[in-house]
Amino acid sequence: MEPVDQRPPAVFLMGPTASGKTALACALADRFPVQLVSVDSALVYRGLDIGSAKPDAGTLARYPHRLIDIRDPSQPYSAAEFRADAWVAMDEITRVGSVPLLVGGTGLYFRALERGLSALPDADPVLRTELANEAVRIGWPALHARLARLDPEAAARIRPGDTQRVQRALEVIVLTGRPLSAQQVGGVREVLPWRLLKLALVPAERGLLHARIAARFDAMLAAGFLDEARRLHANVALHADLPAMRAVGYRQAWPYLDGDIDGITFRDRAIFATRQLAKRQITWLRSELDARLFDPDRRTLTEDVRSAVGRFLPAA
Repeated sequence: MEPVDQRPPAVFLMGPTASGKTALACALADRFPVQLVSVDSALVYRGLDIGSAKPDAGTLARYPHRLIDIRDPSQPYSAAEFRADAWVAMDEITRVGSVPLLVGGTGLYFRALERGLSALPDADPVLRTELANEAVRIGWPALHARLARLDPEAAARIRPGDTQRVQRALEVIVLTGRPLSAQQVGGVREVLPWRLLKLALVPAERGLLHARIAARFDAMLAAGFLDEARRLHANVALHADLPAMRAVGYRQAWPYLDGDIDGITFRDRAIFATRQLAKRQITWLRSELDARLFDPDRRTLTEDVRSAVGRFLPAA
């Protein structure tokens, strides 16, 4: 007879951008004793509201989400910080007799929380400045090419335009003398002290998701996204290479506000980048073999997910 898992329960609700995660999480909160924790690398930043599809004030008042609006956009926020903050939030929720429901689409955060992080060196401000200055002289593509020579596996995963991760990978190599990819295998893993139900929204018809992405972006524009982006652009503490400003939508708005591209190009690039983000998110979700997959366009989605959660929480 197998031992009963005595760990308290927690639920992961994962899905690509524009798949309806927030609405579904709120529907679950209406039915079960859950409290919501956001797992989104853009929602942590104050002032990134419209372009990040942050739940509006009315929704947040009725369905509070932890780990939203906890950082100024000038302050980077790491997966390690998320893991620590989420752990505290989950512990507080469990202690009051509720169930943590973690909802979002940032796969790195979910993985860091569930599986832990490798012991990598802290950032070195001097070295980072040197790499940034070198990028100004020779360009980020050249630094990515260097990474490809030193750590082909990491370079294959990191896009040349992802300057933050290229910089970090090179920094780790210089500080440790070892490739980043070799250090991300193994390491000390602290087991998550919750038993998990992992739910993933994976569209059966990609075209429907693409249509929602385009419609949602146009709705963002109508709601004043560019005015929001202008306020951020005018903030002297912010620049295009900050993690907050590299969020999809904001990254494409920056050259438009600099006058380098026109409005049509900006919209096309932003929608394309959002579709690419969704594609990467879906690829990651399909690799989560212990997750239960649900089609967000299925008419019975809410009932099906509620049934799955109800079986996981039989006393609810």
